[in-house]
Amino acid sequence: MKRSDINALVRSARACFAAHGWALPPEPRWDVTDFGLGDWRRFGLLLVNLADEPEYCEKLMYARAGMTTPAHCHRRKKEDIIARWGALDVRVWAAAPVAAAGQGLSVPIDGRPREARSGEAIRLEAGSRVTLVPGVYHAFVPATAECIIGEVSTANDDLNDNVFADPDIGRFPGIEEDEPAAVRLISESRTS
Repeated sequence: MKRSDINALVRSARACFAAHGWALPPEPRWDVTDFGLGDWRRFGLLLVNLADEPEYCEKLMYARAGMTTPAHCHRRKKEDIIARWGALDVRVWAAAPVAAAGQGLSVPIDGRPREARSGEAIRLEAGSRVTLVPGVYHAFVPATAECIIGEVSTANDDLNDNVFADPDIGRFPGIEEDEPAAVRLISESRTS
C-alpha cells in the first residue's frame, strides 16, 4: 500500500469515528491492511487495537463499501463481530469455503442460534453481532457507504492464528513510502 493511501484511510476513519461518537484512546494502536493483495479498495480494513491482553482483545474497525475482509478462520480465537455503525454483511462457512459448499451451520446472532448455509451472507444492522468460533470461516464487507465494526475476542495472535482460504493472502501490507507517515502501524512496531 502507498503511505499516502494509509494516511488518507486513517483520516477517513478518524472523521467517521468522531462523527458517530466513537472516541479513540489517547495513543491509538493503528493497523491497516490490504491483505497483501495490493488492492485495498477491494480487500482492505483499518483496525484500532483498543485492548490486547493475554485473555482478551477488543478492536474498533473501519471499512468503506467494497472493502472486503477475505474469508478466513482462526485456530484458537473466538470472537464477536459487531456492526457498531452502518450495516455489515458477514458471510460464514462451516469449514474452508470450497470444502463447505452447501453445508449447514449454526451461528449465534445477538446471542441466539441461527441456522445458515455455508456461504450465506448475514446482514448485521448497527448494534447486532455474530459470534464466531474457531474453524468457522468468515468474510465481511460493509453494506453501507462506511461501517464502524467492533471485535471482542479471546486473545489475539495475528501472526499465527489467522487461516485464510486463499493461501496467497497475508495479514500485513507492504508499504510504499510516498509521503511521511501520519501514524505508526502495529506491523511497523513488530519489525523495529
